[in-house]
Amino acid sequence: MPLDESFTGRVYPPQTSYEVSREKIREFADAIGDGNPLYRDPEAAKAAGYPDVIAPPTFLTIINLASINSIVSDPELGLDYTRMVHGDQQFTYSRPAHAGDTLLLTTHIDRIMARAGNDFINLRAEITDGDGAHIATTKAQLVVRGENA
Repeated sequence: MPLDESFTGRVYPPQTSYEVSREKIREFADAIGDGNPLYRDPEAAKAAGYPDVIAPPTFLTIINLASINSIVSDPELGLDYTRMVHGDQQFTYSRPAHAGDTLLLTTHIDRIMARAGNDFINLRAEITDGDGAHIATTKAQLVVRGENA
């Protein structure tokens, strides 16, 4: 079943907020094997001009993935999760997320299209802090393989 193209343009406002902590940043840095002191040492982060330890660039995947999952699990969209693969991911930052941030994420379905028997869905998330200041924009393209792919 093809994706419902009428979902293009839909906006999903924040459902919850995410509190960034030093411990979550450290755990993520450990998981990706990055020993950068800016991710672990508050004094090193402050010396570099940050208010606290900063998160690695891909850390925002934690909250981005939850938003993506809530969209792709909507039965009206018609997405067969068992046929989905992640096609692309981009991050554009205004500033790094840091410990103490409260993150809010608004997700947009920018485009749904069919090509060569596959469906493509382009998602964009605008991530802000608790005061509404922009932190990052993430973009993801998901591919739903066609029945004959």
